[in-house]
Amino acid sequence: MTLGDWLRDRSPAPPPRLLARVEESLGGHLNQSAAAAPELCIAAAERLLGELLDRSTTGRESALDLLTVDALVTYALEAAATTPDSLPELTTNAMTRLAAVAHA
Repeated sequence: MTLGDWLRDRSPAPPPRLLARVEESLGGHLNQSAAAAPELCIAAAERLLGELLDRSTTGRESALDLLTVDALVTYALEAAATTPDSLPELTTNAMTRLAAVAHA
């Protein structure tokens, strides 16, 4: 199963605009294996958060992107939950990477 298939199979389904933005953020990675979802989603969240923080303003126009970052991290954790032993490392890695973006 591809990452794109896995995302479209989530229940409950996200709102269409949010799903479209998540897919846009993942780009060509949608065709990779769903097994790579934790890393790919965290990497996409990291990139998008960096883009958000580089903007001169973050008003209402940033809401969809903020929700997308949240959704990407949530999907990363959801995918990693299939192998619970990986969660401590993934969560620590994700927090470290996202915090580094905020402090860059």
